[in-house]
Amino acid sequence: MPDLSHGTADDDAAVNALRSSVMRLGRRLKHQRVDESLSPTEMSVLGTLALCGSATPGELARKEHVQPPSMTRIVALLEAKGLVRLEPHPDDRRQKVVSQTEQAEAMLEESRRKRNAWLASLAEGLAEDEWAKLRAAAPVLEKLAHL
Repeated sequence: MPDLSHGTADDDAAVNALRSSVMRLGRRLKHQRVDESLSPTEMSVLGTLALCGSATPGELARKEHVQPPSMTRIVALLEAKGLVRLEPHPDDRRQKVVSQTEQAEAMLEESRRKRNAWLASLAEGLAEDEWAKLRAAAPVLEKLAHL
């Protein structure tokens, strides 16, 4: 495992370039939304539900790194839009379980399709060796995103 706490100038430059490019690309991807009425946070919650399955609002708050009262508001907004449903928790009557609806699944699929198409169109401008490097880096970036 590399120790980057006292990195070389090259390591520092690479970390800086990675941070900057990931942030810039992420901002551009956020603009490729299907439903402009949803905030990036609401989209992220739906994505988490799609990836991890049903969860309590507390679990969602931890996964999304927000405070539980904020998640309660987000879930209420998503429920009002017909994108999630609340059901009784099977083991704890005091809690609810949040699940995405079919409408949310369809919207997320369309959003993924649109964003993938946009990203693919950008990648078409890369040289073959650049594309190969990017394909090889994808699993590493995925790992970083989930650490």
